[in-house]
Amino acid sequence: MKAPAFWTQDGYLPRLLDPLGCLFKAGGAIRQFATPTHVAGIPVICVGNLVVGGAGKTPVALSLASQLAKTGQVTVFLTRGHGGRLSGPIQVDPSVHDAGDVGDEALLLAEIAPTWISRDRGKGGIAARDAGAEIIIMDDGFQNPGLTKTLSLVVVDGGYGFGNGRMLPAGPLREPIAQGLERASAVVLIGVDETKITESLPKHLPVLRATISSIAHDRLRAGVSVLGFAGIGRPSKFRASLETLGLEITHFKTFADHHSYTANEIQALLSEAERLGAVPVTTAKDHVRLPADVRSRIERLDISVRWEDEEALLLVLKKGLGHGQG
Repeated sequence: MKAPAFWTQDGYLPRLLDPLGCLFKAGGAIRQFATPTHVAGIPVICVGNLVVGGAGKTPVALSLASQLAKTGQVTVFLTRGHGGRLSGPIQVDPSVHDAGDVGDEALLLAEIAPTWISRDRGKGGIAARDAGAEIIIMDDGFQNPGLTKTLSLVVVDGGYGFGNGRMLPAGPLREPIAQGLERASAVVLIGVDETKITESLPKHLPVLRATISSIAHDRLRAGVSVLGFAGIGRPSKFRASLETLGLEITHFKTFADHHSYTANEIQALLSEAERLGAVPVTTAKDHVRLPADVRSRIERLDISVRWEDEEALLLVLKKGLGHGQG
């Protein structure tokens, strides 16, 4: 789904939907109480958020894996496998699995480190540990109580914050803000704090500031005409990345988050790009969902995370790694 525009503002429609938000909140509370909890016995670092949509969890998880690789310990990813048909627990094999099997995030994570998918996070964590994992980075799952977390990082997009502050479907929140922040070890603030969320955070909660930058390729240099398309939570962020690189956007098309592209859709995009004399480009998440035979014809825009204070990040991670026995 695409994030509705009214999630960023208050008004008649959000208030009308508030009763459904109360039901969503109640369902979350029941889930927290009723779901069995497993302890992996090794550090489990959760990278999550309080809202639906793209806050930057996966890029942050990838960056953490690069940091933790320096410890020499076997670090693996654990994710739900959203958008894939397999329920797991199973280790992702990019030579065998595609996005239809394990979802797009899992394929991106598997490019960096061993990756497990499991809709039951508890069973997934135990399976990863039994296979030799020494540290687990859980991409998403902050609201999932199935696996005890050693450290929980809540990622917040500085330009979006917590939206209108209402629960789904009246707003983007997966759970009440105060409730979620009580379980957080730190907040990762991505970009400029345009929504002033830092002013309302608990004073004791560390705030790790970071920016996400695009990695330009030869075909994506300033002045090049591009046809951009994306099926992510907030496609506007991808468009902004293209503009930051100085690319000339001749056409931009959006799809629902985790959209499965059909052959006809891809052909239409390629034909339009050829007509416009533009380079077709999409996000890394979208690129891994494309049919293998067309990926070479479409540019992939990769991104990376830059930490404002890497020492502060390392201090937070050190605390998490020091208490891995849950």
